Amino acid sequence: MAHPKDQKHDPQAPPEHWLVRPETVRRIWIGSLALLAFLVLLDFFIIEDHPYFAAQTWFAFNAWYGFGICALLVFFSKGLGFLLKVRDDFYDD
Repeated sequence: MAHPKDQKHDPQAPPEHWLVRPETVRRIWIGSLALLAFLVLLDFFIIEDHPYFAAQTWFAFNAWYGFGICALLVFFSKGLGFLLKVRDDFYDD
């Protein structure tokens, strides 16, 4: 399949969805990173913190914990998919 930028513009084709436009994707990335930075910086201004574990007192612990758990879920799902996959013609038999 050819890359969308390599194709000629077809006047009859429906307009490109706003979520797949490169400028929109770039704005979403920038906005998400700005929000993440803002939330991590808020950690400086938390006045009253009630940690259950000593690790929760580390700077930006919640951000690192969320990233680590998300990465573990991705690796776990990849491994599970590898174990549970079946042949492409499984239902043809």
